[in-house]
Amino acid sequence: MLLNPFVRRGDAHTLLVSMTGVKMGDRVAFIGCAHGARLAAVAAKVGLSGRAVVVAADESSAARAQRGAEKAGVLVEVEVASPGRLPLENASFDLAVVDDIAGLLGAMPADERGRAVREVARILRPGGRIVVVGAAPATGLARFITRPPSTPSFVQSGDASRALKANGFGIVRTLAEREGQVFVEGIKPRAEG
Repeated sequence: MLLNPFVRRGDAHTLLVSMTGVKMGDRVAFIGCAHGARLAAVAAKVGLSGRAVVVAADESSAARAQRGAEKAGVLVEVEVASPGRLPLENASFDLAVVDDIAGLLGAMPADERGRAVREVARILRPGGRIVVVGAAPATGLARFITRPPSTPSFVQSGDASRALKANGFGIVRTLAEREGQVFVEGIKPRAEG
């Protein structure tokens, strides 16, 4: 059997699962769904003792999330709603993963984007985390065969970090920029003030 040295081996979503730090029993909210298999890879880690909910902006994203969950055999609750009006309970999640790969937040006007970030802060428990995942230019050999974006993404440009800091999150940092993705994390303060 011939092996192609240019083909990536293993799970394509390991990086996302690692960056989120999700574990058994976590309550995870996904905001947006650009790729159902990515969502399912993280949702699989919460197990039966946790909870995974996706809030999709439209019916096609909801269907993509449902297909990804079904294919992976994981339980995911799917809701269709605007990121600015999440149909989820206050302080009920440990982690929120915002999928901005397709520009969900980046395409919003600044005031709507702020409202969406505040909504995520509302649903997270004190000490809960948000991880915003965005697109970044390709690295390695892929950078030679793909065209870089004309402008940096919302996440890569630093706008995501500024939006998190301005709307209730402390300790905001870029976790990594690898494999065409950039990950920004924010932590909801444990106490107000």
